[in-house]
Amino acid sequence: MPHLFDALTIRGVAFRNRIAVSPMCQYSSEDGFANDWHLVHLGSRAVGGAALVVAEATSVAALGRISPADLGIWKDEHIPELARIARFLEQHGAVSGIQLAHAGRKAATARPWEGGKPLTNEDGGWDIVGASPIPFSKQHRVPAQLSLAALKAVSEEFSAAAVRAKEAGFRYIEVHAAHGYLLHSFLSPLSNHRSDDYGGSFENRIRFFLEVVRGVRNVWPEDRVLAVRLSCTDWVEGGWAIEDTVLLSQRLEGEGVDVIDCSSGGSAPYAVVPVGPGYQVPFAAAVKRASSLHVAAVGMITEALQANSIIAEDRADFVFLARHFLRDPYFAYNAAGALGFKGLKAPAQYERAF
Repeated sequence: MPHLFDALTIRGVAFRNRIAVSPMCQYSSEDGFANDWHLVHLGSRAVGGAALVVAEATSVAALGRISPADLGIWKDEHIPELARIARFLEQHGAVSGIQLAHAGRKAATARPWEGGKPLTNEDGGWDIVGASPIPFSKQHRVPAQLSLAALKAVSEEFSAAAVRAKEAGFRYIEVHAAHGYLLHSFLSPLSNHRSDDYGGSFENRIRFFLEVVRGVRNVWPEDRVLAVRLSCTDWVEGGWAIEDTVLLSQRLEGEGVDVIDCSSGGSAPYAVVPVGPGYQVPFAAAVKRASSLHVAAVGMITEALQANSIIAEDRADFVFLARHFLRDPYFAYNAAGALGFKGLKAPAQYERAF
């Protein structure tokens, strides 16, 4: 039996295999509301056999959106449409997941197909915040440094969003602390130049992230899964490194975190990233060796044999696919066929295709 199709249970959540749909921004919301696009986009991957389908970076605050078209979970009115999606995912055998996010100094930009450039207030943008008043690039505006009171408010926004995710029926939530967004900007010395208790030393730089994680775990049911996404390295000398990620993962063992989703980069526009098939898998393997947590590997995983070997060789517990799932929503069924696995049954409506 291919290990890619091993079942796994974490807390009270059963995963039918080790294949997950990574959160992918769709930039298709108005005022943060989910709509039919999100239902079809996410639902088709659940129908396609994935064990876990994670909704995109969903903003815990209006000013925390990457773009004005981001998905949101900052008000109760967002719950019904999100609940509709969670129900559909669960009805078709997938664990329903959602990523909680705040873009920080990378907020208020145009959608990628509209250029992705920072927006002025006149163009629909807004004032942005960050760990320190350091812009992401020369084109980005300077963020306001979050005060201690504002830090508490942001942490409460994450907790409130987790409560809404619970009400919507999601069983897996992922706190987004990667790709240069707000929580990552506290972790990385490239973007955190604070002189208070939230900057300087490793212990100080991880403090705000740990406060957010504790707040979320306190309101998230014990029988549901809590994950975090980390950029395991900034790919820049003097930045956050895999050694820091390993130390942080060991701290997270005592914080009620279940899964670390191991990504990288996003903190500096000048980083040189050696992109290639499975290029981030060694980060997942390093975290798995050093901690008792479950880990997810992500990044240019596109082939059935490749994905199976990652699980079979115990380098990760999940493979998260992003762009490849855009090309092939039925990757799980196609992988099962390629690996000779007969245990993944397509919906009756689709059986004749597989």
